[in-house]
Amino acid sequence: MQLRKRGWVILAAVLMFGAIQMMPVERTNPPVESELQVPEEIAAILEKACYDCHSNKTRWPWYSYVAPVSWYLVRHVQRARSDLNFSEWPVFDLELESDALRDIHKQVSRGKMPLKSYKIMHRGARLSRKEREILLRWAKEQQ
Repeated sequence: MQLRKRGWVILAAVLMFGAIQMMPVERTNPPVESELQVPEEIAAILEKACYDCHSNKTRWPWYSYVAPVSWYLVRHVQRARSDLNFSEWPVFDLELESDALRDIHKQVSRGKMPLKSYKIMHRGARLSRKEREILLRWAKEQQ
């Protein structure tokens, strides 16, 4: 009897997991209206460590298609883009741009960006000491 009960529980869990996959999740990459104009070295660092969340060039990994992880990732990217979107950088006014640069400097210098959870799944996004220094110098010089 216990084995039969366990079978029903497993079947119910599998059916629920399958059902939540049907819930629509909108993974979008809006058109890039203009490119951020920075030195190649800075562009390479930003693309590898920042663009998946903070641009319209998100590379959606396979697990972004599996609920409930997909719900978290889509919401995270939406929030990150609303905080800072490099695909919309030129539309900033000078004060907003200066604020964004200060925030970049603050987050990177404190080791808060890129997020630890992101670096676990994307080893290539980890910034070397040299890359961190280059990015921090650029953010400081642009303020």
